[in-house]
Amino acid sequence: MEMSFRWYGADDPVTLEHIRQIPQMKGIVSAIYDIPAGDVWPYDRIVSLRDEIAAHGMTLNVIESVPVHEDIKLGRGNRDALIENYQATIRNLSKAGIKTVCYNFMPVFDWTRTALDAALEDGSNALKYDEAAARDIDPLSGELTLPGWDLSYQTDDLKAIMDAYREISETQLFEHLVYFLERIIPVAEAEGVRLAIHPDDPPWGIFGLPRIITGADALRRLFEAVPSPNNGITFCMGSYGSNPDNDLYEIIDAAKDRIHFVHARNVKWTGDRSFQETSHSVHDGSLDMVGLLEKLAANGVTSPIRPDHGRMIWGETGRPGYGLYDRALGATYLNGILDTLRR
Repeated sequence: MEMSFRWYGADDPVTLEHIRQIPQMKGIVSAIYDIPAGDVWPYDRIVSLRDEIAAHGMTLNVIESVPVHEDIKLGRGNRDALIENYQATIRNLSKAGIKTVCYNFMPVFDWTRTALDAALEDGSNALKYDEAAARDIDPLSGELTLPGWDLSYQTDDLKAIMDAYREISETQLFEHLVYFLERIIPVAEAEGVRLAIHPDDPPWGIFGLPRIITGADALRRLFEAVPSPNNGITFCMGSYGSNPDNDLYEIIDAAKDRIHFVHARNVKWTGDRSFQETSHSVHDGSLDMVGLLEKLAANGVTSPIRPDHGRMIWGETGRPGYGLYDRALGATYLNGILDTLRR
């Protein structure tokens, strides 16, 4: 597995110069963040991003993410034109040499937490999700925003979109995903691009919105509907693992050779549908990081891997979950495990 690191571009307080100093750091996971969902990513913008990363001795090895427009998820009449734009972006990425694309099919919101700086016993702080607190949040109020959320919606637009989703069942949303993939995957196959769907995070319904990528059964259904090996997953340990009912080893087996990208993150279960993120260490969270990496290696997974959300430690401030220090510690910890497995 190729050690990689998420970078949010020129505005990221974590610089490429600093990331390069993490031992064995090879890849950068990034995106072009100022292009609206549904628009084609210009080839020259992709090349510029790729070359900036290469100038720092690393490779742009994963795009995370190319957003899927809400009208595609809702199955609206303009989805075919939007899918054609997505196809064009895939072709441009392939032409620039980028062969792995992470995406998600979560309605409206990306990953969701109820606290951005919940204290841990060691004095650090980290992201937290509490189901009772989530029930008290009005997503239309603007009181909660997180990295990765599309903040371009005005309140009235957001209400209309959420109302539209409440008319969509999980079965319909899944059908819309299959419709999308049946038109995207042939292009991905022709271009040698691996599509890696990120699970719903958390993997259960929030704010009355449907969720469909939640565990092993959902993946088996997805692969049966679109059997191409280019139709793969991002194995996000922390997302799947936030639900204690998910068997992460079963998910690895269900995905087999379709694990195109790995997010390594640990969480500690704190109650029913509630959890807090921790260090990556097997000693701090509820997930067996060592066992999961061993299982991935035994299954022949060689895809890019990145330390996912980290704590804020040593007084660092910045983008919640995406500081430098703890993610660097996480990368070193993961490399230690992987080096031992290679022996």
